[in-house]
Amino acid sequence: MKPSLPRAILCAVLWFALAMAPALAAGPSFELTVAAGGHDRANTPVVVLLPAAADANSVALTDADGNRLDAQLTAPGLLRDSAAGQRELHFILPSLKKGRTLKLTAAIGGGGGDPGGETFAWQRVPGEYCELSLGDRPVVRYICKTLTEENREEAYKVFHHLYDPAGTRLVTKGSGGLYPHHRGLFFGYCNVGYGNGRKADTWSGHNTPQTHGGVLAEEAGPVLGRHLLDVQWRGKDREVYLHEKRELCVYNTPGGRLIEFASRLVSAGGPIKLDGNAPHAGFHFRADQEVAAGTEKLTYYVRPDGKGEMGRARASAMDLPWDAISFVLGETRYTLAYLDRPTNPKPVEYNERTYGRFGSFFKYELDDGKDLQVDYRVWLQDGEMTVEQVAALSADFVDPVQVTFR
Repeated sequence: MKPSLPRAILCAVLWFALAMAPALAAGPSFELTVAAGGHDRANTPVVVLLPAAADANSVALTDADGNRLDAQLTAPGLLRDSAAGQRELHFILPSLKKGRTLKLTAAIGGGGGDPGGETFAWQRVPGEYCELSLGDRPVVRYICKTLTEENREEAYKVFHHLYDPAGTRLVTKGSGGLYPHHRGLFFGYCNVGYGNGRKADTWSGHNTPQTHGGVLAEEAGPVLGRHLLDVQWRGKDREVYLHEKRELCVYNTPGGRLIEFASRLVSAGGPIKLDGNAPHAGFHFRADQEVAAGTEKLTYYVRPDGKGEMGRARASAMDLPWDAISFVLGETRYTLAYLDRPTNPKPVEYNERTYGRFGSFFKYELDDGKDLQVDYRVWLQDGEMTVEQVAALSADFVDPVQVTFR
């Protein structure tokens, strides 16, 4: 007996729906063309802003031979101009010679599958810290202690600790020790003017702290771990005069840790003047207290004009595109490269110290409708680095690969 026409049609529709389910679930696919431009690329983070993948949380990225690259979809980053519903596609480009291109296919929402390697994960201890791990290795720890009268010395500023690439120890300094106002990766100013003659000091001013307002967003996957933070700049009466959104992103790169630090500062009302001096203002790195206590004479700097002398530092250098410190903890020598962007405010003055603290400083005036945005990268690895190696990292940052898609 033949089925009735409605039943036959129903069977056909069901068969078609089952057959097409994987394709429908996969969502859009994009053909990407990655252009190296004027630099050789190696283990380079790449980000592509895709037009419409708001609900997608997975992606399959393959080359022309069908080889899979780890990839990750995230919300747009802090400094990214984006429209509603857009997503960022992230991956690490293994290698591409200058002038060459690479074709890739990104299937959105089709199931990224098992990345086959370690992935990032966040852990929070409220009132104490947030820690990012890659597999079973800790990578960074954000110190955000709840400020009280009893713990003021430990909690009057927020900052990020860095672990060594193996995840076995911290390479940055916290509270205490020599010059306790220098801690980890930190952004602040020792001379802030606001509110009709009021002054604040986020660098060493216990009465005008930076406090943690909350975690606004977190991302974690095979390519990167990232979080967006609310940082409150407070005056002597605990009033918030400046709102900061601070974003830290760690990439899963071989050979070391690549970390991007971005910030957007907005006045809480009226003009604000950020001022100070190169040792106590801007974005800085401070190595563990062990450097100051025992290995300071083994510290040297690598700069665009060459490798510096052991145990020597420059008190001032203007408008460097990058700087790097090489220091010793225990039996291991580490190098940390500090990469600036041309879009950050200028002029900028660099300051170095052999005990392991260095960074750059610029003056800036905010007001209603006039915000401040900054963007830096740091690279941490075991061993030494050459001028050419740091310059290649800088090129990736300031002149990234170009990606087109259809």
